[in-house]
Amino acid sequence: MIVDIINKKRLGEELSFHELDLFFNGYLEGKVKDYQMSSLLMAICIQGMSEEEVFSLTKVFIDSGDVLDLSFLPGVTVDKHSTGGIGDKTTLIIAPIVASLGVPVMKMSGRGLGYTGGTIDKLESIPGFRIDLSEEEVMEQVKNIGIVITGQTANLAPMDKVIYALRDVTGTVSSVPLIAASIMSKKIAGGADKILIDIKVGNGALLQTMEEAEALSDLVIKIGKIYQKEVRTMISDMNVPLGFCIGNSLEVMEAIRILKGEEKDNNLTKLCFDLATQMVCMSKNILVQDAQDMVMDSILSGAAYQKFLELVHSQHGNLEKISVSKKCKTMKSTKSGTIVSISAIELGKLSVLLGAGRTTKEDKIDYGVGIELLVQVGSKVKKGEPIAKIYYTKLPNLQNFEDIFLIK
Repeated sequence: MIVDIINKKRLGEELSFHELDLFFNGYLEGKVKDYQMSSLLMAICIQGMSEEEVFSLTKVFIDSGDVLDLSFLPGVTVDKHSTGGIGDKTTLIIAPIVASLGVPVMKMSGRGLGYTGGTIDKLESIPGFRIDLSEEEVMEQVKNIGIVITGQTANLAPMDKVIYALRDVTGTVSSVPLIAASIMSKKIAGGADKILIDIKVGNGALLQTMEEAEALSDLVIKIGKIYQKEVRTMISDMNVPLGFCIGNSLEVMEAIRILKGEEKDNNLTKLCFDLATQMVCMSKNILVQDAQDMVMDSILSGAAYQKFLELVHSQHGNLEKISVSKKCKTMKSTKSGTIVSISAIELGKLSVLLGAGRTTKEDKIDYGVGIELLVQVGSKVKKGEPIAKIYYTKLPNLQNFEDIFLIK
C-alpha cells in the first residue's frame, strides 16, 4: 500500500485524504521509513498537488496535534509567517514592535530550511534562551508580557515538525503545496484570529518566480477561508539579502540595532515596518497610516526594544553573552564602481559552508559565524575598499567571493 501511494503520486495522480492520512501518520508513528517519505515528498515536488490534496494534507497536519484556544487573550490576535530568505530575521523585529502596541504575539517558529536560517536557530544563539516551552508556559508568558516565541510544541502540528526537518535535507523544500500545508497547519493550530504571510520570491528564497509566489498566496488565502481565518499576504523581494548580516548571532545583533532605531536605511527595516504596520492594522482594524504612525512611535520611544528585552529575559536568555567568532577576514572590492546586485543565494551557500546552516538533520550550528555586508545595492565602492567581513571558525575557499557582487 505504501509503495502504491508513492507510485500513484509519481505518475501524477491525485491522492485521497485517506491515502495521505495513512502515509503521513504512518511516518509519524515510525511505520513509514525516511526513504519512503523522501520518495513521496520528491514525487510531490515534481508532480505537484491539486488544491483538494493540499487542503487534505493541511488537515492531516493540523489533526496530528492540538489547536490552541486564544480566546483568553484581549482583542484580535494576529500571527505572522515568513517563507524565509537569506538574512531574514523579521520575526525578531516585528514581534516586539507589535507586542509593544498591545497586540498579543504568540509565535511558533521553526529551524532553518535549506540556506535560509530559522528564527529558532537565531534565538538559540542567545545563551540560555529557551525555545522548548510547554503549552502552559506559552500561555502564561503571552498573558503576562504579551509576547512569546517558541519552537513548535510537541502537541501543535507535530507532523509538520518531522516533515519540515526531512524536507530540509532531501531537496524537497521548494514545493508550493508542501509550503502551503506546512505554513497553514502551524498557523491554524496556533489559534490566532488573523494571519499575515510574507512570501519571499527570488534567488535567495524558497520560491524563485512570481508565478510560484502568487500560487502560494492564492492557496494560503483559500485554506484560511476553510478555517474561517482572514489571511493577508505580502510578496517581497529576495534576490538580495535582507539587511546586512547573515548568520545567527550576527542577525540577532542586527535586529537589536533596528529595534533601537540605529539602522533605518535598508530593505530589512522597510519590510519590517511594513509587516508590523499590517499586523497592527489587522488587529486594531484601523487605517494603515494610523498603524504606521504607531509602529514608528514604538521604535522612537524605545518601547519595541524594551519588549524585546522582556522576551529574552522571560525565556532565560542572556544577551550579554551573545558573541561572534573572534576570527574575522575582511573582503575588499576588486574594482571601482557601483554595486548593481548582491547574490542572496551565493551568500546563503557561503553561510552554510561557514557552519551557520545545516546540510543534514543532525548538523550542529556554529552560532558565531557568518557574513556582515558593509555595502548594499547602489553603494559606490573603490578598488581595495572593504565590502564584507567573514566571521569563521574554519575558513572555506573564498576565491570566487567577488563574483557575489556585480559592480559596474
